[in-house]
Amino acid sequence: MSSCSSSNKDTMSSTANSFGTDLEFLKKHQQTIVLTAPDDDSAQVAVVGALQGRVMTSTANGTSGNSYGWLNYKLLESGKFTPHMSAFGGEDRFWIGPEGGQFSIYFQQGKQFVFDDWQVPAVIDSEPFEVVSSDKSKAVFRKTASLTNYSGTKFDLQIDRSVEALSKIAIETAINFPLKDVKTVAYETVNTITNQGADWNKETGLLSIWILGMFNPTPKTTVVVPFVGGADHKSKINDSYFGKVPAERLIVEDSVLYFKADGKHRSKIGLPPTIAKPVMGSYDSEKGVLTIVTYDLDPTGDYVNSMWEIQKEPFKGDAANSYNDGPVEDGTQMGPFYELESSSPAKALKKGETLTHRSRTYHFEGDKMALNAVARRMLGVSLEEIVKH
Repeated sequence: MSSCSSSNKDTMSSTANSFGTDLEFLKKHQQTIVLTAPDDDSAQVAVVGALQGRVMTSTANGTSGNSYGWLNYKLLESGKFTPHMSAFGGEDRFWIGPEGGQFSIYFQQGKQFVFDDWQVPAVIDSEPFEVVSSDKSKAVFRKTASLTNYSGTKFDLQIDRSVEALSKIAIETAINFPLKDVKTVAYETVNTITNQGADWNKETGLLSIWILGMFNPTPKTTVVVPFVGGADHKSKINDSYFGKVPAERLIVEDSVLYFKADGKHRSKIGLPPTIAKPVMGSYDSEKGVLTIVTYDLDPTGDYVNSMWEIQKEPFKGDAANSYNDGPVEDGTQMGPFYELESSSPAKALKKGETLTHRSRTYHFEGDKMALNAVARRMLGVSLEEIVKH
């Protein structure tokens, strides 16, 4: 999540709604595609092409089930776009990095790195993606765009994005674990950018694919991010995006961190590719929902730096991030929500070359022993350990 801060205290969201309620609302305001798992009609995913092929929300239990994505009801109802960023919500949205620095595409040349000058490019904020195709379980989207970075470099590109609801068999195969007594929904987004103009190079800036998911916070939701253990690895975790995260909100152990996702304190963490693992998640012990996100990771890749400053190392950024929303200085708040985010490395693409980033989001509900086994397998920790933090 960026340093966005505009909003109203009375912003409505979908925190307590069923999937059916959210879906009915979405259909009133946006043309919504509903994808279902090939072997389970109760596993459903709501996608909106006009909002950049965004996954808005999903459920493992049909219309009466929990709705996992955070939706900004007030903004969606207004049908308007807002300055800086239109925070419509949604649990998997397509963005492009870097956010800050001399190669930023969110700040125009000569502007300051302050909120008033920050603007999400229209192509990933307010412009629709074309629906290329859609069937029961998969939708494909496309967009062509031109972007100019802070240094004045122009990028001509094509964006291709697909969203696919996965079968239970595909999920069991991916996590290498049988899912008895567990309801699940999972989807994969495959995101590709193709260079359609001049060759890109590191000296004038590169782009990365950035996937962000907004979810509903609760006082009992904890983000869990495993990482590669090592003597100095804890020091590589960035917890200073919006001021240092208070100690009680971020507990870093030898190879896993726990980050409070209650939507009550604005804070963000990031892990560089050298210590990140291609998985992160969260557990809401109130609703008994385990969420897992897996993504493509290149431990030796160049990842863009999104800090809001002219950077000494513009390609030493994060591969994985989590953001917890909270009030800003004037007491207003965009959410509440929390985010799980992943990025691709940046590549010096020649004309016609492509960069692809895959992300998978899984939600599990059901028997606690079964959920515990999934948490141990995917995150390396038990539900008991997560709740303890």
